[in-house]
Amino acid sequence: MSDASPAVFGVDVGTSGVKALAIDRTGAVLARADAPYPLSTPRPGFAEQDPADWWRATEAAVSELRRTAGTPAGIGLSGQMHGLVALDSSDRVLRPAILWNDQRTVAECQEIEATIGLDRLIALTGNRALTGFTAPKLLWLRRHEPEVHGRIARILLPKDYVRLRLSGEHATDVSDASGTLLLDVATRRWSDEVLSALELDPGWLPEVLESPAVSGVTSEEIPVAAGGGDQAAGALGVGVDRPGPLSVVLGTSGVVFAALDRFAADPRARLHTFCHAVPGRWHSMGVVLSAAGSLRWLRDTAAPGIPYDELAADAARWPAGTEGLTFLPYLAGERTPHADPAARGAFVGLSVRHDRGALVRAVLEGVAFALRDSLDLIAELPARIELGRVSGGGARSDLWLQIVASVLEIPLERVGVDEGAAFGAALLGGVAASVWPDVRTAVAATIEPGERIHPVPEWVEAYRGRRERFRALYPALRAI
Repeated sequence: MSDASPAVFGVDVGTSGVKALAIDRTGAVLARADAPYPLSTPRPGFAEQDPADWWRATEAAVSELRRTAGTPAGIGLSGQMHGLVALDSSDRVLRPAILWNDQRTVAECQEIEATIGLDRLIALTGNRALTGFTAPKLLWLRRHEPEVHGRIARILLPKDYVRLRLSGEHATDVSDASGTLLLDVATRRWSDEVLSALELDPGWLPEVLESPAVSGVTSEEIPVAAGGGDQAAGALGVGVDRPGPLSVVLGTSGVVFAALDRFAADPRARLHTFCHAVPGRWHSMGVVLSAAGSLRWLRDTAAPGIPYDELAADAARWPAGTEGLTFLPYLAGERTPHADPAARGAFVGLSVRHDRGALVRAVLEGVAFALRDSLDLIAELPARIELGRVSGGGARSDLWLQIVASVLEIPLERVGVDEGAAFGAALLGGVAASVWPDVRTAVAATIEPGERIHPVPEWVEAYRGRRERFRALYPALRAI
């Protein structure tokens, strides 16, 4: 591919909208585009979207990229995981897609674990049954919407519906398929045992491919990569294609993500273990449901309209540990390590000395402690931990990164691009188009680590003692 050759596009089908990037062979961003769409919450605990909105937004975003960057050499896809798109025999959408953050399937999760057995389920899928996953949604449809369930001919994940509209192909990738609870994650194939136990038709499932594989072509013969789930693609977008560096995400939710050379599930499934978007590799990750979302909640509630920089300046005036004030960031339940949708947030240790800045500092520290819970579980696996590559809106805060680095006790590095999942998708699209021969070459050619933030030694010592208090609070408060 010459310097004048076309760019590669990455499309991330998120929960609030599509984000798309055009990059060249060096990783330089040539164009950006985004297109929003609505989220429907028809009942408490329900979260749905119209797949047609994803396609309209993708068309708009890709058209915007093409105005600047021209026709792409290849396209890669990423997107929100776990969502259920049910199609009939003519590929018509049967009902709104049920999303990753939908909570309606508690009974179905219990049914799955009772039917298969928790230990066997973890051995096969690397995970326990959680309400966001795809398999319990199918059981919910069978129980509550049998007329829809009876018309299902195919099922797809969100980004894979966009693929269908782009190329006409029914396909998915191993990283996204890992979040369905229907994949044998160790062998990277659909699990006949799980499908049989749950009485689900294997004919519904799309072909499952490695992430950089060509899954189809557009009407213009542009190759479309199989792509990856948002966390796997996002990890590629910050250079986590191998063991050693971690992906640390400070978005609405928080993530600690480690690449693995072999399948290794946490025996209690406190972590997620999925196939990575790199062939022959897996990943383990912990998820904090309210990371930057906790800070946004505090600002909206206690300091509406105040810039985040001003709140950070207030927080910086307080010492590490905030004079005993501790925040539990369980505003929307918690995923790792508790897997408890009923967990709730709390400030503990308030005194008359604590002001707005103290509340902010406690939130920043509480999220960091929750991320450390995930890191400690990852450390129990055969994972190398060298440093963290940070992304998400919270990574813009120097203070927060200093706190997180000091709590995790590892250095953190920024990278040049915020849209990690779209960037990672573009890398996969480029491999599919033979711009790079493989994923590792693509990462090495395009991602340059930026500023490094080191732990603050005196904070490290202060936080070691505070972590034990943080961990003791969840079991102490759970009963009430």
